[in-house]
Amino acid sequence: MAQVTITINSREYMVACEDGQELRIIQLANLLDEKAKMITQNAGQVNENMLLAMVGLLVADELSELKKNAKASTPVVEKSLDDERIREIDTLVADKIKSLQEPLKTLAKTINIL
Repeated sequence: MAQVTITINSREYMVACEDGQELRIIQLANLLDEKAKMITQNAGQVNENMLLAMVGLLVADELSELKKNAKASTPVVEKSLDDERIREIDTLVADKIKSLQEPLKTLAKTINIL
């Protein structure tokens, strides 16, 4: 298990992580540090617990917006097919199966010879 030192709001923290994840942890810590700096620039020095809560709220708000936008941009999938479309699909599948019969018979004969 690897360890990495991150800095948030000018304070260093030693964090354990899986080997190879060190750079990702540092990147995530930098994002949190940016939020902390933004809060302390606007609100002045804030105690650590309040800063943690405020950073958490900012990150949660961004995540919530991303999820909402992702849902809005997801195409709606047709939930049911009408009978005519089902028959069309059934015919296409049947035709495909029929087209595979001869190659499968040939393959089966070849395998039996071996």
